[in-house]
Amino acid sequence: MGNCKQIEIMDSTLRDGEQTNGVSFLPHEKLMIARALLSTVGVDRIEVASARVSEGEKDAVRMICNYAKSQGLLHCIEVLGFVDGKKSVDWIDECGCKVINLLAKGSLKHCSQQLKKTPAEHIADIKEVIRYAHSKSFDVNLYLEDWSSGMIDSVEYVWQMMDNLKDQGIVRFLLPDTLGIFNPLNTYKYMKQMTDHYPNLKFDFHAHNDYDMAVGNSLSAVQAGCSGLHVTVNGLGERCGNAPLSSIHVMLKDQMKVRENIDESTLVDVSHLVAGYSGIAVAPNTPVIGDYVFTQVAGVHADGDNKGHLYSNALVPERFGRHREYALGKNSGKANIIKNLKDLGLELTKEQTKMVTMRITELGDRKQLVTPDDLPYIVSDVLKHNAPENKVKLVSYMVSISYGLKPIASLKININGDEYESDSTGDGQYDAFVKAIRKIYKEKLNRTFPVLDNYAVSIPPGGHTDALVQTVITWRDGDKIWRTRGLDVDQTEAAIKATLKMLNMVENNEISVNNPSPRDLNFE
Repeated sequence: MGNCKQIEIMDSTLRDGEQTNGVSFLPHEKLMIARALLSTVGVDRIEVASARVSEGEKDAVRMICNYAKSQGLLHCIEVLGFVDGKKSVDWIDECGCKVINLLAKGSLKHCSQQLKKTPAEHIADIKEVIRYAHSKSFDVNLYLEDWSSGMIDSVEYVWQMMDNLKDQGIVRFLLPDTLGIFNPLNTYKYMKQMTDHYPNLKFDFHAHNDYDMAVGNSLSAVQAGCSGLHVTVNGLGERCGNAPLSSIHVMLKDQMKVRENIDESTLVDVSHLVAGYSGIAVAPNTPVIGDYVFTQVAGVHADGDNKGHLYSNALVPERFGRHREYALGKNSGKANIIKNLKDLGLELTKEQTKMVTMRITELGDRKQLVTPDDLPYIVSDVLKHNAPENKVKLVSYMVSISYGLKPIASLKININGDEYESDSTGDGQYDAFVKAIRKIYKEKLNRTFPVLDNYAVSIPPGGHTDALVQTVITWRDGDKIWRTRGLDVDQTEAAIKATLKMLNMVENNEISVNNPSPRDLNFE
């Protein structure tokens, strides 16, 4: 782990993270994120803006600095400034901030091709800004932009910069892999050269994720002796983004046993805050903060956890204010079902568990994972649907819809042991289906059944997935009404199931069509 025992975390969500395509935080949003990072999450420093961007940016920095000053945290606020004489320093000073992260060139090609200056000229300009910043009682950190390319292509330039600036009162040298070109091996190599050459200086490493190496490179930088790491919430940043705060934290704590000040129980909340303000969603499989990362899908995993936490690692969800879930789908199996039922306090017989498992497997085959929030509704649907004797069974059906033509339904249904076939058109697929059944009841059985009074479609209450659709149909016969419910991944199928429940209730004499009892009026 090199020569550092504690790592400083500098969060750049409000500066580098805002360079994500399409992301622009309002001043009050910046303040809310800054407050969360400093006072709740516990990062050591935050970089909140680039100097001279806009008046709106200046307002945001002022608000953040006023808040930080009231909390005794003004020294934790940093603003990126440029080698532009007095301009950046004055802009930052007007905001009430007292730390400048001065952006200098860390590679010869940036110095010569972008600035069109010699190294000596650039160094002289840097020293001028540093002197002026110190005269304003600023702390100065220095970025060596494109440092990674500098170490690969022009290391003598890097040494020239360091040798001329190491005694200029710079608090930290900030070393960015600006183009995201490093890997863990050469990150260690080049950071170690820096810490060996200048053992008394403090170095931060600033990773970019172009090769998906930002976290691994940060680990190597710490091994090589750097003092601090730069992160963003949710890995926001240009192109492929920066090193994610949550991943850096668990890497330092679990893999390297390095001390830092992050309160890991707050990481999910700040992730949601930034996702909401930025409009950039977090992938569900993002380590630590993703929606699915503490969800076991395979049934064998639930079985192993039941028998001794065989599929758990140090990243237990309780650390982050979360809990482990066992997904419900075609791969989940009985063990996942039992684990979820146990968590919900539901006790089913073996036969009932089998029926619920079959239903969930069917749903998983047809669409996606079902969340534990949906389980009570599935249990209710399965048990209620199978409670009475099914005297009305749908053998097969087909519904179709075409542009310019009325929807068509064709079906085969078994009523009290006899099969009937029918087809009909309607104003919609479900309407065509019901009309086909009514035709059978009228023409073959010389009977009618209640009329549809209302039809409501929703996601089950409390559900957080679009895997299931709940259809509630209100039936009317005269001035009496009652309801049946269907649950499925498809709206039409959910309505069909609700209809079959009604027909079975009629056939089993649970409903007297001409005179429903009070029991029949309850929500089913």
